[in-house]
Amino acid sequence: MLPEPYRLHHRADFSRTVRRGQRVGRRDLVVHALVHGYEGIVGASERNSDPVVTGSMVRVGGPRFGLIVSKAVGSAVVRHRVARRLRHMCAKLIPELTGEADVVIRALPGAATADSAELLRQIRGALRKLDVSPHPPERARGTLDIACGSGDRS
Repeated sequence: MLPEPYRLHHRADFSRTVRRGQRVGRRDLVVHALVHGYEGIVGASERNSDPVVTGSMVRVGGPRFGLIVSKAVGSAVVRHRVARRLRHMCAKLIPELTGEADVVIRALPGAATADSAELLRQIRGALRKLDVSPHPPERARGTLDIACGSGDRS
């Protein structure tokens, strides 16, 4: 289960993440991510009257997740099953993401039949492409070190 501080609740949070954030589409999911702290999201000027953006709400440390599972995914039973599976996957991703990230995951119809391992792989791949992790992946750093090292031998 996804703990309460890590959930997006308000429509304004969903809208802001979808409209201002970056988006990556996968076969069964679309992942939107907005990292606070750039593009004037945190400490916005007076021209932006959104009370959430201007700092009237306190942010609890950690990434926040929101899910969108429409009727296109299936019946109510299927939609709730998909949402439960996605919430469980989001709970696993909390330590891997930067604390200033808001992530909205939109399930596509294929998410109803995809297995959990495949969905988690798609979410991780999308988040990696959106660069919302605090540190680069270990594998990428190792590849860069090897590439730099091979050039020094010549």
